[in-house]
Amino acid sequence: MRLRLPNISWSWSWPATFILLFVVAAAPFPFGSTNDLSIAFWCLCLSTALIFAPTRDLRQPHLWMIAGIGIIVAAYAFVLHEQLSDSPWVAPFQPIWKQASDLLGVPIAPSASIVKNEAFFALGAPLANILAILLGIIVGVNRERARRMLWVIAISGALYALYGLASFLIEPTMILWRDKTAYLGSVTGTFINRNTAAAYFGSGAVIWMLLILEKVRRRIPERRLIWKNVSRDLSDIPPSEILPHLLAFLVCLMAMFMTGSRAGVGLSLLAMIVAFTVFLRRDLPTRSGIALALVAGAAIALGLLQFLGGRVSTRFDSQGLADEGRMEAWKSTLRIIGDNPWFGTGMGTFRWAFPPYRSSNISIYGVWDRAHSTPLELTSEVGIPLALLIAIAWAVIFIVLARGVLSRRRDAIIPLAAAATASLSVLHSSLDFTLQIPGYSIPFFALSGVGLAQSFRTGQAQGERTRSQSLLRWTKRAQTWDAAPELPEHAREIRKTVRL
Repeated sequence: MRLRLPNISWSWSWPATFILLFVVAAAPFPFGSTNDLSIAFWCLCLSTALIFAPTRDLRQPHLWMIAGIGIIVAAYAFVLHEQLSDSPWVAPFQPIWKQASDLLGVPIAPSASIVKNEAFFALGAPLANILAILLGIIVGVNRERARRMLWVIAISGALYALYGLASFLIEPTMILWRDKTAYLGSVTGTFINRNTAAAYFGSGAVIWMLLILEKVRRRIPERRLIWKNVSRDLSDIPPSEILPHLLAFLVCLMAMFMTGSRAGVGLSLLAMIVAFTVFLRRDLPTRSGIALALVAGAAIALGLLQFLGGRVSTRFDSQGLADEGRMEAWKSTLRIIGDNPWFGTGMGTFRWAFPPYRSSNISIYGVWDRAHSTPLELTSEVGIPLALLIAIAWAVIFIVLARGVLSRRRDAIIPLAAAATASLSVLHSSLDFTLQIPGYSIPFFALSGVGLAQSFRTGQAQGERTRSQSLLRWTKRAQTWDAAPELPEHAREIRKTVRL
């Protein structure tokens, strides 16, 4: 008896796919990848993956999106040149250099940045994000690779949440192998900050919820749900199919609540409500179904917040929606932007630019190294034009993802998951600095790229659609022909199936 092994053919998409999946899964591990060595390593991995990235299946819409990313890269390069060059083309020198030269009595070469060469060292995180979304588009053109990406993010998110819960119960004073110096009463997983951890676990919960909904919806045969029969249909689903998904969802949900983050928990629940409603929009009653679904989702979210998020509710009651110090920091950052509207103070220079503008209403304790609002901090460092261009790019991303969600039937979960997590990321970063943590931003920039790629019908999908239409025509003929030996083999099989 001879054992026959399956034929395995080499594909150049394997290296790029494997490296991207590895980076997406591992980026949160080393304390959120906030140090320069981790960022440099991820940039190296993503750059290597880009060399092997398959481009054969790219179509015109994907090329237009890649061209848009090229425009962002060119704008970043121009601003970087102005901030690093001793002879910038149009950017004015910062007056701080002349003041320092006059005070010291020695000549000092001026710069368009308040800290020389800092823009070069601050480039790593934006570069990693750009590479991640670019690879997400190229690799995610193939639906199998796109779904694999979704699963890797979901599974890794559940594993990090499980680690966070376990470490909080066993040794709450440690993060991996380091002492935990802050947020001792909160679950942070492998992240230093509980707000970033809440957004990460909440994003994982959103993805698992969508995976559960997709599996349940596939098991229900009706084209539109018959709500009075839903409980009966759900009881027919084998527990082994849905229980692992449900457990992973609950682990992410529990870890999210135990972070104690107000914005992270609140925005994650909002993302779940909207994603749930959008996914089931075709099955809801035509008139008031969406409104009822949103109201019901809000009620369930408030119930979960009351029973599982006691610490979060307490912080809402005692501190409101935002800290007073944070709002004063935003006002101070706006003054920085007002004084440096075109090219900012320099990439990565916020911690040095903030002290002269620090409001007297902010406590003198601590150093503000972040503005706790990524859009404001970005604008203060690179100027209004580049920040506005990035805002337009985000608007285009959401428009394309919305198109994919509304136009696609098969695999609509991929652009929907990307849109939900991207909305959560952007909204939370407006109140904090989630997207400035590479361990969070890299996976979800990659997911956004995959969602963008799957928002358009790929060449492979068009070929499958043409084949399906051809098979459908043969099926209709097979229903009327009694004997047709000249039919192709697949058409004869379809005829048998139809008659059965």
